[in-house]
Amino acid sequence: MPLPRSLQTTLGTGLTVGVTLFWLLALAGTLLAAREQLNTRFDSALAETAQRIMPLAVVEVINREDHGQPQHIVAFEAHDEPLVYIVRDQTGRTLLRSHNAEPAVFNRELRDGFTSSATHRFYGAWAVQRTLHIEVAEPLAQRRQAIRAMAVTLLWPLALLAPLCFFFSWIFVRYSLRPVLAYRDEIESRGTGDLSPVRVADLPVELLAIAESVNQLLERLRRALEAERSFTANSAHELRTPIATALAQAQRLQRELPPGSARERAQGIANALRKLSDLSEKLMQLAKAEGGGLLSTEQHDLASLLQIVVDELRQSPAGDRIELALPESGTCLCAIDPDAFAILVRNLLDNALKHGSDRQQVEVSLSAGGLLRIVNAGEVIPAEDLPRLGRRFVRANTAARGAGLGLAIAEAIVAGVGARMSFQSPASGRADGFEARVAFPLAGT
Repeated sequence: MPLPRSLQTTLGTGLTVGVTLFWLLALAGTLLAAREQLNTRFDSALAETAQRIMPLAVVEVINREDHGQPQHIVAFEAHDEPLVYIVRDQTGRTLLRSHNAEPAVFNRELRDGFTSSATHRFYGAWAVQRTLHIEVAEPLAQRRQAIRAMAVTLLWPLALLAPLCFFFSWIFVRYSLRPVLAYRDEIESRGTGDLSPVRVADLPVELLAIAESVNQLLERLRRALEAERSFTANSAHELRTPIATALAQAQRLQRELPPGSARERAQGIANALRKLSDLSEKLMQLAKAEGGGLLSTEQHDLASLLQIVVDELRQSPAGDRIELALPESGTCLCAIDPDAFAILVRNLLDNALKHGSDRQQVEVSLSAGGLLRIVNAGEVIPAEDLPRLGRRFVRANTAARGAGLGLAIAEAIVAGVGARMSFQSPASGRADGFEARVAFPLAGT
């Protein structure tokens, strides 16, 4: 999966690359224009050199005593002369040449005007009624060197301007994106349960519609969650009251009836109503677990919440079997709704007390890292059955009374708060038993 890209980096890099490319294109165009101008200037200098040397060469050839011997001009001192020349008669015989001129470099034919070879640029001219011909040669490497020197002169500032361009582009982009960054920081700083509208001040027009749509969605979600919580609470109250009333009437009828079949039927009715009461309670818990409201806008200490839940459960008939171990120091802060945490722990402990051995303790521990462990003794559950225990109405091979919803409720709450739950049988460090582990996401992790 590709990593998300930063808008700052994309814009800063794009601006720098764009400016660099435009600079290079402008440099290429400048060099092309400059090469034409340089070639024109070099050709002019080449022709001017030929026109200046030709009169002197004519005087030298005419005043020479031996016209048949070619004359080699000796330099006053050693130097590298880029322009060389050669003077020939109409037959092509060399009469005069500069000190470093190589006849093999020049054209064999006597030509007028500008010509070129693979290595040199030439200019030829006639004099004395086309009896004497001069040809001046210039190495093309000299022109290429001049173009390269100009390119380097124009290119080296780019090495300094490119980092500066990237730096100032980054500052400009960051300054321009300040409202967007503030919007991002406000979203990141709020808790996962905070559904209040996000401030959209000074956002660009391109993002303003998105921000407003997000706020509208948050408002709709908040109203839906509030309606769901209200429905859950009202339904639980409306169901709990008539069932409790019917159960009380059935128990009273059971006590008033004489021993016999009628009393046994009343006992069956009371048991059925008791099961219906437990099932309705579990269904209300499941509705809350699968709905919203599992996260809180504030951080709560899991150790304190766990102590309260365990103290409450110890008041039940089997509560004296619970052993609690809390972290010695520090707090385990988590953005979980206290009621959701209490429902989760009650269901896990209820499962351990019902299905575990009634002759051994149920171990409950919470680590400083937010790991909740609930361990009970009992028969080993086959490995192929463990993944199915978090499903609705799925029970292990047990005779204990229950609807098979406890672990499903715990699974829904764990998924809703972003925690992780796992089951293990036999329990760690034991040859039997069952262990449930829940790793909570703590604040700052």
